[in-house]
Formats: sequence, C-alpha cells, structure tokens
Amino acid sequence: MKYEWKKNDKALYLPKNEPTVIEVPPLKYFMLSGKGNPNHADFAEAVGVLYSLSYAVKMMPKKGPAPEGYYEYTVFPLEGVWDLAEDARHADILDKDKLVYTIMIRQPDFVTESLAQEVIAAVEKKKPHELLSQVVFGGLQEGLCLQMMHHGPYDEEPASFARMEQYCAEHNLRRESKLHKEIYISDVRKTRPDKLKTVLRFKVEEI
Repeated sequence: MKYEWKKNDKALYLPKNEPTVIEVPPLKYFMLSGKGNPNHADFAEAVGVLYSLSYAVKMMPKKGPAPEGYYEYTVFPLEGVWDLAEDARHADILDKDKLVYTIMIRQPDFVTESLAQEVIAAVEKKKPHELLSQVVFGGLQEGLCLQMMHHGPYDEEPASFARMEQYCAEHNLRRESKLHKEIYISDVRKTRPDKLKTVLRFKVEEI
C-alpha cells in the first residue's frame, strides 16, 4: 500500500488551526541552508534542488534496481526552519533580506546516508547545479513542540504565533528559542494567498 503523508502522518502535517502540543519523532531530510528574502530567485533555486533529489529517490525503481526496503510513497512537503540575522532580531519591522533559513524535504526511512550520497551524485551528473555540493542529508530531532495550522498569507503568520505564545503562557510551556519551522502544505504557485495552509511549529519545554 502506498505511504501517503496526508493519511499516515496527519498529526505532523495536518494539525488543527489551534495550538497543539506534539512530540515529533526523529526524521531524515535533504537540507539546504541559506539567507535572504524567500521571494528572490536563489531561494526558488534551492527549493528546486531539493525537489530534484526527492523525486530522484522516488523514481529509483524506474531507473534501476529498487533500494533495499523501498516502498511506494508520496513525496513529502517542503519545510523550513527560520531565524533572523543577529542584527535584525530586535527591529520593529521584519527585514526579509535578513532571514536565515534551512529548507528541507523529508525522506522515507529506507534512505540511508550512502543512498543519499548516491542520489546526490546521480542528480549532479544528470543535471549539475552548484547547490548540490551544499546539500546535507541528516536527521532532525525536534522533540516536544507546539504547532498549529495557519490559514492565509505568510505575512499574517504573526497573529498565529501570538496565539501560540498565549497558549504557552496558559499551559506552563516555554518557547525554547525564536527559531520556528514552517511546513508548506499548499503549493504557493497554484494557491491564492488567502487559501494557503502552513503548519507553524516551534520547540517548547515544560516549566
């Protein structure tokens, strides 16, 4: 049976539009780090590189022998961990040129370090790109987190984060840092801004 994240991992990818505590298990990703405005072309280039690798993994059985443990699955959505450069953290207005990010796409559990490097090499041979040398394959341990589904434009996310901060204050939780993760459930190229769905998540600790 095909593994579909929208059905098999609803708790991780389809939370309610109200704050919810979740324990996120360790997961494996292709990752790229960068800085600057996500509306600029270099960010789109980075996203494209991650998708080229993710689809290369998915299509491996059609190019040759299937990797050990391979199963049919739906490619996972784009995710990003976001921060601000030190000199911009206390500004009154968000300067998107000062954003610091690591974007990533989750990989199925059959993907090992050696398989990931094999895929990177194969994509680099077929479709060279300077960013491929910067891709990292590795695990991410998020642990105890607070999350919610944000509906609407990205620029309206502060209202959802305010609700999450209020939830922390009312439930003896402390946000670990200003880092946060976004999971892009909607395709921004095909979805009206008011219809966008984005999972917002940050690490918390009990107090």
